[in-house]
Amino acid sequence: MALPRVLIVTYYFPPAGGPGVQRTLKTVKYLRDAGFEPVVLTVEDGAFPSRDASLAADVPEGVEVIRTKAPDPFTLYARLTGADGVPTGAVSQGGRLSRAALWVRANLFLPDARVGWVPFAKLAGRRRVGKAFRAHVPFAAVVTSGPPHSVHLVGRRLQRMGVPWVADFRDPWTAINFYDDLPMSAPARRLDAWLERRVLRGADAVTTVSPTWARHLENRGGIRRGSVEVVHNGVDEADLGDAEGVAVREDAFVLTHVGSLYATRDPAALWEAVAALHAEGRVPSLVIRLVGKTDAAVREAAEATGVPVEVEPYVDHAEAVREQARAALLLLSIEPFSADAGMITGKLYEYLASGRPTLALGPVGGDAAALLEETGGGTLLARDDADGVAAALVRHYDAWAAGTPVAGAPWEAVAPYTRRAQTRRLADVIRALPDRPVR
Repeated sequence: MALPRVLIVTYYFPPAGGPGVQRTLKTVKYLRDAGFEPVVLTVEDGAFPSRDASLAADVPEGVEVIRTKAPDPFTLYARLTGADGVPTGAVSQGGRLSRAALWVRANLFLPDARVGWVPFAKLAGRRRVGKAFRAHVPFAAVVTSGPPHSVHLVGRRLQRMGVPWVADFRDPWTAINFYDDLPMSAPARRLDAWLERRVLRGADAVTTVSPTWARHLENRGGIRRGSVEVVHNGVDEADLGDAEGVAVREDAFVLTHVGSLYATRDPAALWEAVAALHAEGRVPSLVIRLVGKTDAAVREAAEATGVPVEVEPYVDHAEAVREQARAALLLLSIEPFSADAGMITGKLYEYLASGRPTLALGPVGGDAAALLEETGGGTLLARDDADGVAAALVRHYDAWAAGTPVAGAPWEAVAPYTRRAQTRRLADVIRALPDRPVR
């Protein structure tokens, strides 16, 4: 018997790389196991911050993927400014032309710069949903995954065709980490907030990645407390095989950060602590390894500590997993912003699954700190706690030097947070959706 279909609308899908693609990709990978057949609606050739063709191997054989054109202002921006790549994750003011382009993006392209894809996605979605209705095999649900949050406008349109709609928030909308840095006018902010409320109140179900963000979205939408479901990002067990047989490096005590390290995430207290310990000769074999896109100022700050710094601008996902396994200690830095207490990066789950301990800097008392404590996977310290960072480094360094490096989270603590388990949670949300009349 054929499985009921779920239409997943996402801008980021292979060949897109980076963290934005992982949640929807893993949902597609494990949704059949959870009782639904995924159908993906995405872009033909998007403006992606990074690309990783290897991720296509995670798309199960036979999954239908619908791709449409997607006009994007970032393409024109790159031509005008000579910019290399697509800006992401943080706002950079740049020169006069860059500032003008940023103002246009913030005030004219609402809710985001990917809104040009919406008409194409709506048309393709309507055609596919209509075809399913005519064949008497309607979709069980449409799931829209943002950011970009413009994708939720597609879900709202398809809901009117009688398909129940789940709006999934990988990040907040008007509290995303760079939102306060956007040069938005008051009318633009009001319109954006109105769009956000309309989506939150209109969706049949809303999901997000952490408890704090669930409460935040309930407050933003003025919807019932407890109505937003938490579906964690999680880790894919299958990816862990890429690190099989990879041991902690013995020639150096390696402190590794994997992923994008923007200027806003600069762990200043860490550099202060490392510089002091280096000056004392306390950690002679310490090596800092930065794997992924790293802001130039952050790299310079790391190099100023006096310890060796190794940089890998980008590696594919499989190699990123191996990088984590080689580290004696993993670094996580959460930037300060209005909703930072709810930030649990997808990378943290991979850190936990690596079995290596994590040293995190961010909001004490937030969801990431709670997850580290729950799993025994490491410690989160305040961003300005240089003394605490130094003490943690010494403890881990001494254990490594003695041949008994500190362990991270045990697998049984991580198991509830696998991608397979979290996809089952999403499937439960879908099964609980109400029937929708055609409007």
